Amino acid sequence: MTESLLAEPLVLPCGQRIPNRIAKAAMSEQLANRDGTASDDLRRLYAVWAGSGAGLLLSGNIMIDRDALTEPGNVILDDARGLDAVRAWTAVASATDTKMWAQINHPGKVAVSPFNRRPVAPSARRSTVPGYNIRKPRELSSSEIRGMIAKYARTAELAVAGGFHGVQVHAAHGYLLSQFLSPLSNQRNDEWGGDASRRMRAVLETVAAVREAVGDAVPVSVKLNSTDFVHGGFSGGEALDVAIALGEQGVDLLEISGGGYEQPAMTGVAAGQRPGPAGRGYFFDFAQRIRAASTVPIMLTGGLRELSAMEEILAGGVVDVVGVGRPLTFVPDYPRQLLSGGVPVLPNGAPRVGYRPANGYLELAWHNNQLHRIAAGKTPQRHPGIHTLAQSLMRITVAAGKQMSIPR
Repeated sequence: MTESLLAEPLVLPCGQRIPNRIAKAAMSEQLANRDGTASDDLRRLYAVWAGSGAGLLLSGNIMIDRDALTEPGNVILDDARGLDAVRAWTAVASATDTKMWAQINHPGKVAVSPFNRRPVAPSARRSTVPGYNIRKPRELSSSEIRGMIAKYARTAELAVAGGFHGVQVHAAHGYLLSQFLSPLSNQRNDEWGGDASRRMRAVLETVAAVREAVGDAVPVSVKLNSTDFVHGGFSGGEALDVAIALGEQGVDLLEISGGGYEQPAMTGVAAGQRPGPAGRGYFFDFAQRIRAASTVPIMLTGGLRELSAMEEILAGGVVDVVGVGRPLTFVPDYPRQLLSGGVPVLPNGAPRVGYRPANGYLELAWHNNQLHRIAAGKTPQRHPGIHTLAQSLMRITVAAGKQMSIPR
């Protein structure tokens, strides 16, 4: 029997070897301790995934600033106080060939916690999503942007010191760096905005600073939207220009995604979003456009479920790594089953309420609840219902209350 293409190792431009082509894509775990340090629950969850068969594990959001969290329960790594907990977290992969990378992020205007602090953004424009537009963000000054870039670099340096094998800069899904790329959220007319070239500057300078902080032998990845799926926002043409620039800058792996809070395309429910062609993922068409213009290694995430489709996109040379996220919340050894030729059985999606942003949020909350079950040593629910969503909402509400004043 011929070995699956998924089982082939991949050597990145920096020299790091990933043992196979399946990556556990980033999912926000919301499992940190109240002070933002990595918890025992987080360690137990990743101990399960370290044995999942995935060649690469990407963490959920690790925040570069304790004054801005994407959700309550995010890990915060803005100074060295949490390094021992991070080392205990990353040690779960030490007995395997699996690589663990830290996804580092800042939410910008869509910060949820701490709710008693005003969010910041490229421009003082509210989010268009109910629940995220209550607090009008404050526009960052040019010097503050440079300070923010330095924070990304500092968090990357700390992550590697804590045992992570690589770093991914999150520049997608409507978070801060994604906001800089969008002409809707970035309406500046200085060196950080005004045209597409200047709007990408914050991303490129952040990646350069991270590379300088971690060195040439440590992988630096970027997560980038193919488009925001919002009229007048970050377009596919602009995204292609950014992807080409990142390839020229020498990023080791470019993960392709799409959407954000306004249009959650990463969950498959954005307005105007087409299903992936023949099961090849939501954003395969954009990956093809990048491959035609750049040799940058590509990781494709979103909507990939079938072994045959994964092998097809690898065989075609368009994609180098397949990202799988939500399936691992219900079938924690999903990669191993794929590699052995199995057909993992997944439940249907979360209930729909008829409003796309809410549908996307409910989908994420529905899966997030399973992460908490795995971390607690329980098996995932095979047929979760509305009560599962209620549990998730209650947990987030309690966590938000605890983090109203995060220890500084």
